[in-house]
Amino acid sequence: MRQCTLVFVFNQKKQILLAMKKRGFGEGKWNGAGGKVEDGETIIQAASRELAEETGISIAPEKLEARGVLHFHFSSKPEWNQDVNVFVSHGYTGSFEETEEMKPEWFDTDKIPFDTMWEDDIYWLPRVIEGEKVEFEFYFGDDGLIEEYAEVYGG
Repeated sequence: MRQCTLVFVFNQKKQILLAMKKRGFGEGKWNGAGGKVEDGETIIQAASRELAEETGISIAPEKLEARGVLHFHFSSKPEWNQDVNVFVSHGYTGSFEETEEMKPEWFDTDKIPFDTMWEDDIYWLPRVIEGEKVEFEFYFGDDGLIEEYAEVYGG
């Protein structure tokens, strides 16, 4: 499966940085920053690079904390199947900026816009925010909605 990354940054006010996807896969949804791992790059290097490209914020790879893996399976589009490696950071340098691909914004962790995010986020993101590590399998149907999911690891 294709390897991808997802990064959630927290500020000193305990807010989470989410970004509205402006084009392509996931357009119109709030999410963390992230994307595909490129040839010759480690997963954590990709997470750091994607965060900088999509938000303008810099975080050294060694400052990212691994929080889990999400396995996504799409029945009608197997080319979308991916393992998404989730990272968090409680510090960063620079200031976020809107890019061609993403529009970042801070949210209080008790006001996360789950109704405009991927359907699976409600199952695992609150736990990641609380400091847990997670691993889930999600199976999406032809309509793009979750048909089935299973927790592989939590704790």
